[in-house]
Amino acid sequence: MKVVLPMAGFGTRLRPLTWSKPKPLVQVAGKAILGHILDMFCDLPELEEVIFIVGFLGEQVQEYVQRTFPALHARYIEQKDLLGQSQAIWLAREHLQGPILVSFVDTLIDVDFSEETRNQKDAIAWVKRAEDPRRFGVAMVGPDGLVKRLVEKPTDVKNNLVVVGSYFFPSGVDLVRATQRQMEKGLTLGEEFYLVDAINLMLSDGLRMKAEEVTQWEDCGKPETLLHANRYLLDHGRENSDTVRPEGVVIVPPVFIDPASKVERSVIGPHVSLAAGCRVENSIIRDSIVDEKAEISHMVISDSLIGSQARLLGKYGSFLVGDSSEMRIG
Repeated sequence: MKVVLPMAGFGTRLRPLTWSKPKPLVQVAGKAILGHILDMFCDLPELEEVIFIVGFLGEQVQEYVQRTFPALHARYIEQKDLLGQSQAIWLAREHLQGPILVSFVDTLIDVDFSEETRNQKDAIAWVKRAEDPRRFGVAMVGPDGLVKRLVEKPTDVKNNLVVVGSYFFPSGVDLVRATQRQMEKGLTLGEEFYLVDAINLMLSDGLRMKAEEVTQWEDCGKPETLLHANRYLLDHGRENSDTVRPEGVVIVPPVFIDPASKVERSVIGPHVSLAAGCRVENSIIRDSIVDEKAEISHMVISDSLIGSQARLLGKYGSFLVGDSSEMRIG
C-alpha cells in the first residue's frame, strides 16, 4: 500500500499564515495538520511509502516529516506548475504500482483505513453529508451503494453527499492512466485538472467504487473550519490540561499547552492550542490557536489564529468612568 498526499497549493484561504509556511504545517490541536494526517495512515500494516507532492515551501514539509516521523519511508515529488490534483497524481506515475490511498491535506476523518481497505477489490470514496456542498465535490450514488458519478463544486445543494477528499484505488496504474487520458482530453475546471474527472473516466470504464460515509470529517482549509477542527480534536482526546498546570494560570479545559511554552498570570481556554516556544502573560485566551514562538501580553483574544513568532502586546489601564458614559478601545 502506498499513500499519496497532494499538497502543492498555496493555501490562499489561510493567509497570512501560509505566506511563510505551507498549509499542511499550520498548527491545530498541538501539532501540524500534516501530523494529524500522517497519524491516520502510519498504522497501516502494509504501508510501503508515503508520497508527498509538494510545491511552495516544500522543503519545510520534508524537514518536518524527517524530524517528526523519522521512521516513515517518504518520497517527495515537486509540482512546479500547479495544474491541479490529477497532474499531481500523474507526476508520481513511476511509483504508483499496486493499491494506493489518495488524501488531500486539509481533510481529517475518523476512519480505520487498515480495516476498510483489507482485501478490498473495489475502489472507495469516503463521503459525508454537508449542509452546503457547493465548494466541494459530491457523489451521485445508486441504490446499490456504488458511485455513478462525481461532480466537482456543484451549483446547487440538492445532492449534499460530499466527497471528503480521501480515496482508495486497488490499482494505482489504472488511476495514472485515467489522469493521462483526462489531460489529453483537456478536462479541466478553471484551468485545473480535478481528480473527480479522472475518476469519472474510470467509472465510465466500469470501475466499481463504493461510497463509505464517515462519522466525522473536519475540514482544515479555512480559518473558521480550522478553529472548528481544533475544538473537535481537543474535545476528543487531544488535550493535555491534566499534565500541564503552570503556576498562577487558570486553565479552562480542554486545551493543549506545549510543555515548551511559558504562560504566566493568564486564563487559557477553553479550546486553546499553544505551540512550543509560546510566551503568554497577563492575558485571556479562548477558542484560539497560537503557533510556535508567538508572544502575547496584556491581551484578550478569542476565535483567533496567531502565526508563529507573532507579537501581540497590549496594555491594561485604570479608568474612572462617569455615569452614562461610553468608552471604546481599539
